[in-house]
Amino acid sequence: MKAVRFHEFGGPEVLRYEDVEQPAPGAGQVRIRVAATSFNGVDGNIRAGFMQGPIPVELPHTPGLDVAGTVDALGEGVTDIAVGDQVIGFLPMTGTGAAAEYVIAPAEILTGAPRTIPLADAAALPLVGLTAWQALFDHGKLTAGQRVLINGAGGAVGGYAVQLAKEAGAHVIATASPASAPGVEAAGADEVIDHTTTDVTAAVREPVDLVVNLAPVTPEQLAALVPLIRDGGALVNTTVWMPAPSDEKRGVRGIDLFVRSDADQLADLAARVSTGELRVEVARRVPLAGLPAVHAEAGPGKTVVLVAAA
Repeated sequence: MKAVRFHEFGGPEVLRYEDVEQPAPGAGQVRIRVAATSFNGVDGNIRAGFMQGPIPVELPHTPGLDVAGTVDALGEGVTDIAVGDQVIGFLPMTGTGAAAEYVIAPAEILTGAPRTIPLADAAALPLVGLTAWQALFDHGKLTAGQRVLINGAGGAVGGYAVQLAKEAGAHVIATASPASAPGVEAAGADEVIDHTTTDVTAAVREPVDLVVNLAPVTPEQLAALVPLIRDGGALVNTTVWMPAPSDEKRGVRGIDLFVRSDADQLADLAARVSTGELRVEVARRVPLAGLPAVHAEAGPGKTVVLVAAA
């Protein structure tokens, strides 16, 4: 089968489109005929060798943490999934990824793909959708009537975070560039701040209950957001190289989010896509052989990597 792998850490040039042996599922696993994976920023950091501490991978390594595809073989003991099922999942971060024609996945991390969008497009959902969900609800404890500031809402995670927060009944303030502002407004943001021309700390005039930071800001810029949070609120930070600041005197919690795979949460997100409550946005679709070029320049929005016909 064909796959994209890297045999050493480095720039995008280390990625090779090559033939590899087709894997077989073990106990508790399934084999998936991959329709698509997607590109996430962490893929580039893993490839470059920057994540060997938290995400140690063995070489050669196949990237691609998101998977959408069709189950074509079952390992021993798998009873809740059948051959032919269309599934999505967020694969184990230290394991073999889905930038390949077939991938092995633990059955427990998979859920049914939404039926209202193309199977390949569903690969755009797992990692970023789960990041948004866990930031808002697992860690941020967001509830109806609260105010949330989503800093860096123009990216893929931000699009889901705005939609989910708005659906939960929150007042959503989002920062975005002029290029991404229309998409953020369409996602449901109540206020959109142009972070390229406006001081966010001056633009937010009333305290917020929660700040979700999705932007690659400096530690000083992140710390400047803490005074915007009401007593007892929280700041959830997704940039793992920078610890989340807090204010213990006011009970403001600083939380570092490291997204985890959760099939139940992913099933909820997929159901929301199926009912039209949640939109999956795909900026571009590229073939598997084009993945090295995506690593070189991912571009704005979410890129889906097409592997096989859905």
